Amino acid sequence: MDKKVGWFILTLIGIAAGTFGSLLGLGGGIILVPALFYLSNFIPGVPEITPQLAIGTSLMLIIITALSSSISYAKQKLIDVSSAFLFFIGSAPGAIIGAWLSSFFDKDSFNLYYGIFMLFMLVLLSYRSKLAIGKENRWKTTKTYTDVSGQVYTYGYSKPVAISIALVVGILSSVFGIGGGALLVPFLLVMFRFPPHVAAATSMFVILLSSLVGSITHITLDHIVWSAVIAIAPGAWIGGLLGSRLSRKLSGKWLERILRFVLLLIAVRMLWQGLL
Repeated sequence: MDKKVGWFILTLIGIAAGTFGSLLGLGGGIILVPALFYLSNFIPGVPEITPQLAIGTSLMLIIITALSSSISYAKQKLIDVSSAFLFFIGSAPGAIIGAWLSSFFDKDSFNLYYGIFMLFMLVLLSYRSKLAIGKENRWKTTKTYTDVSGQVYTYGYSKPVAISIALVVGILSSVFGIGGGALLVPFLLVMFRFPPHVAAATSMFVILLSSLVGSITHITLDHIVWSAVIAIAPGAWIGGLLGSRLSRKLSGKWLERILRFVLLLIAVRMLWQGLL
């Protein structure tokens, strides 16, 4: 394949990952990680992608998407900064632990565990209204937010619980190279009742901070394909801006519907690959 065509494909992957990652607060890793596994088949000059290389490279690119979208979300005043830094207290050490744990995965087990993890998040999000969690009387910190349609949201958390969840998020984000949003956003929606737009924006800021920490560890472990980073980064930056701007045009219910659909697609794809 012609080198220019290969770079064009990489740029499109970056735009797609950045847009969906920013729109839903996922970071883009759920698209980047599966895509990176197949780059060596059609992109000249890229080595065979192992789980470790896919994870490390994905996290580097997630930094680009998260920075781009966080700047845009900050202008829209959608980021709950104090909550984001609280979650970062737990996610930072988790990211370091996860980067080390990622060394123990082979490709088949990685796909299988990744798919099971996504399926669990889908079920949790789909049935959150029936779960006896996320009740206001359990929160020590309570906040309110009014969206553009006038709907008022009440959300909050207990700080020890929030930090503990963030630790798990940090570990899994670094293990799976997904930036943590695929786990953090459902938890923000289910347990803490965050408004969907605030959940996506706050998640992206947490992802930016935790991905910086996790990427440093992956760099020391030589888990980065720098040629792929250079090729995909422009698309990831553009996608981050597109996703944050597109979110303003969608209601909270539509954001949740899109999130559930994306989680289902990724879960089915990774489970199929893992079982085969």
